[in-house]
Amino acid sequence: MTSQTHSVPTADQIRRAPKVLLHDHLDGGLRPGTIVELAREQGYENLPETEPDKLGVWFREAADSGSLERYLETFAHTCAVMQTREALFRVAAECAVDLAEDGVVYAEVRYAPEQHLEGGLTLEEVVEAVNAGFREGERRAREGGHRIRVGALLTAMRHAARSLEIAELANAYRDSGVVGFDIAGAEAGYPPTRHLDAFEYLKRENNHFTIHAGEAFGLPSIWQALQWCGADRLGHGVRIIDDIEVADDGPVRLGRLAAYVRDKRIPLEMCPSSNLQTGAAASIAEHPIGLLRTLHFRATVNTDNRLMSGTSMSREFELLTEAFAYTLDDMQWFTVNAMKSAFIPFDERLAMINEVIKPGYAELRSEWLFQQTTATSGSSGTED
Repeated sequence: MTSQTHSVPTADQIRRAPKVLLHDHLDGGLRPGTIVELAREQGYENLPETEPDKLGVWFREAADSGSLERYLETFAHTCAVMQTREALFRVAAECAVDLAEDGVVYAEVRYAPEQHLEGGLTLEEVVEAVNAGFREGERRAREGGHRIRVGALLTAMRHAARSLEIAELANAYRDSGVVGFDIAGAEAGYPPTRHLDAFEYLKRENNHFTIHAGEAFGLPSIWQALQWCGADRLGHGVRIIDDIEVADDGPVRLGRLAAYVRDKRIPLEMCPSSNLQTGAAASIAEHPIGLLRTLHFRATVNTDNRLMSGTSMSREFELLTEAFAYTLDDMQWFTVNAMKSAFIPFDERLAMINEVIKPGYAELRSEWLFQQTTATSGSSGTED
């Protein structure tokens, strides 16, 4: 008899397993049907497809280019229909519901308030609409038998000049649903050091921030994010693999930056499917997450953009279990890593780990016993 602990989980078990998501973009996770409806309501006529299924395919194919810059172009359509309070509220609520139905129990969802001002909203009104949407989505999820907690990360665009303003906004709403700050956008030519004033402000305010680094650009991006800017987490960080050497006969040597990242337990917000689309990895089987798991980096599994990648947290774990034969123990390891790295208070993280995540995986691991019992009970017994 083999314990389920040591076998690859089924798709159903993966879906039911409690999962934690740290790197997910609100404008990258819309339902195709919602985009079509919002475009119709708002008079937006530039959608490449107006049938939801075809539109979903278009987003995936357009994003599957191998170029981060081309990948980012797809967001013009989603942001275009997210310019009113009603649209932001709806998208945020549906995001929370969709994640909860996929087994996500905690999520930090990021978006750039500065990209939602074309309809006349203020930055504050954008944040309040999204926060209200997340609370509504949490309520709907509970009604549907699921539990989720969603925190917002406010993102500044690295090619723009509003990062300090967005950092101040994140700090103003830190007790009202916003858990931290981020910068995103094309890395090449836009180093994180351009935004030092924002990071220095956040550090003075004892606030949390993550930085997109080591995705399309290499080790210098990671080094600057950590040593110049002081990032708490690395968005992607996949190029840390460039500082790791694996000899033909097996031994592994970590460079000083890779060793620092591992030794300091700096969380890596890894997004396998997205990394394939942007050319950061050639295949799931070749994705650095496999080696980083073996070397015990604090790697986490994330979706990045569910619409553009046609993915979910369950799908990401299904791909990883297929490529690396990961077990429920491995899934729990990634999930606990993510919860440890969340931007909420320590006692709340600990409660989520001990009262939600570990019991959830223990229940799944116990299923093999009941399956075996059901298969054998009554087959050899006799009536009194």
